[in-house]
Amino acid sequence: MQPQTTVILDNGASSIKAGLARGPEGDDDDQPKLVPNAIVRSKGDKTTYFGHQLERCRDYSALHYRLPFEKGYLVDWDAQKAVWDGVFSSEVLNVDTAESSLLITEPYFNLPNIQDVYDQFVFEEYEFHSYHRCTPAATIPFGRLFQAGGPSPPECLVVIDSGFSFTHVVPIINNQIQWYAVKRLDVGGKLLTNQLKELVSYRQWNMMDETYIMNHAKETCCYVSTRFFEDLETCRSNPKKNSIVQEYVLPNFSMNRHGHVRLPNEELSATDQVLHMENERFAIPELLFRPDDIGLEQSGLAATVAASISLLPDDLRGMFWANIGLIGGSTNFPGFYERLSSELLSHTPVEYDLQIYRSEDAVTEVYRSAIAFANDPAFSTHVVTREEYLEVGSNASRKKFPGWQSSSAPVDAEISKTTQESVMEDRGQPNRKPSRSRMRTTTAPGRRK
Repeated sequence: MQPQTTVILDNGASSIKAGLARGPEGDDDDQPKLVPNAIVRSKGDKTTYFGHQLERCRDYSALHYRLPFEKGYLVDWDAQKAVWDGVFSSEVLNVDTAESSLLITEPYFNLPNIQDVYDQFVFEEYEFHSYHRCTPAATIPFGRLFQAGGPSPPECLVVIDSGFSFTHVVPIINNQIQWYAVKRLDVGGKLLTNQLKELVSYRQWNMMDETYIMNHAKETCCYVSTRFFEDLETCRSNPKKNSIVQEYVLPNFSMNRHGHVRLPNEELSATDQVLHMENERFAIPELLFRPDDIGLEQSGLAATVAASISLLPDDLRGMFWANIGLIGGSTNFPGFYERLSSELLSHTPVEYDLQIYRSEDAVTEVYRSAIAFANDPAFSTHVVTREEYLEVGSNASRKKFPGWQSSSAPVDAEISKTTQESVMEDRGQPNRKPSRSRMRTTTAPGRRK
């Protein structure tokens, strides 16, 4: 019998979004517990913090991070176990793993050997009753991101997942990821933070050891420019006094004061240190759209989306252009949506409409979608039980969770006739009528904090 409680673990490389789904009639955790996915050593108070314990830290200067994820893959299992132990403990979820099911996310193109270790930890270390493992984008069709387009999710959609390590463009047909068309852009939140550290350290203060502070400065000050060269000229003509420059007051942990943007009439004390954020504000997020600025031989995000859709069946491409969703923390930059819409419009064929869906909280969108998936009556058919694992090992997971290894491109660049018919049956043909106003903006309904 399937347990009533399902542990939701959106296991990101930067943070874990954790909560409990208690069935269709239960009281779900609407807002996840956000847990840093790291072991952190503070040089200030000389204390080591495991995941959720970081909120107890009082001195965030010169933090040393030990990350379970490296280059997008989970490689340090000792560190990950230490973080998971805290998540499952009474301090966070307070859950009995042996009496619960688990829904956990994994990286795109995860390696088979790493997937086997997932199985070992879930069933041998924590002894979960059953579990389901999938990529973040695979949960999105069950959520509310595309709900504004109709009561049921579209059969064809594209998910842009811009996270900590990479940015992925993921096409989905009938809840199945089309792996042959998935594209990866090697720019994520970690690279942007590191780039900001280098720029600030070269121009102003040495901030190379201040990852936590600079990440907060990036999230607070940076934005995506829709007029990049004009903003660049504005900063060049008058570097210190213009409409773009902001003063970021560095934190003073001796006074328990965190970093913040200086207010217009705020007076500074003699001990306050200030970062002048000028063209760094928009030059850092610009890497998502122009990765060649730092020597990455890759196309920008808009061209990557167009390249992905071009690999999909001709008859379905209009539906993909009309159903593009945004998730991941790096999509939260102000101006990101407007810039992506503008650039994608130039790539969209004239006979198709362009529609982009965004969530009110792109960081927790996967978690909310995973809650909906776990409460779906069919969820029990998608899990591997501990008995099945003990009988045949990881082969049970390989059969139940079809991954990118078993996927291949359709013959003659088109999907099978039966799949096309099932997709077109209720939708009809894509809209091919030329439209003067081809782009519609939609914000998916979400739950506010």
